[in-house]
Amino acid sequence: MSVETLVAEQIMSRIVVTVKPDESPLLAWELMRRAGVHHLPVVDDACRVLGIITREDLAASWSGGPEEQSHRQVRTLAGQHRLPRVSSDQFLPRVAAAMLDAGRDAVPVTSEDGRLIGLVTAQDVLKAVAGRVIRPEGPAEVRTGLFRLEPIPPSATLG
Repeated sequence: MSVETLVAEQIMSRIVVTVKPDESPLLAWELMRRAGVHHLPVVDDACRVLGIITREDLAASWSGGPEEQSHRQVRTLAGQHRLPRVSSDQFLPRVAAAMLDAGRDAVPVTSEDGRLIGLVTAQDVLKAVAGRVIRPEGPAEVRTGLFRLEPIPPSATLG
């Protein structure tokens, strides 16, 4: 199979860690760190993509300490960049072009009704070009954050 005939569904990351728009940048950073990912789709309750935040987005917008970060919401970061979406049957050259045109290194793969079903990153594209595509088995899996971080002010621990 040539690279030109591969479609998004064949190369996309099928296990995607996501975050809800009302979560904090602090939680988003911890999710990325623990999951070892660089991209975090921000999704609504119906799993529709509102945006994708990256480690660079979080670092560039970081101000103050943990308490300040815990009061912000990632929804403010989600819409900062143009976000192309691709369908699972789009060919790899078209997926790569969408990423290049938007100046992004990841693009969400969505179903006909707009729900997130996967994520194609620059690393996925490189794997495909290198002939290292692993044939997927089973449906894609989208996971939202399963824990919550709450800062404890120093005065609360003294006493």
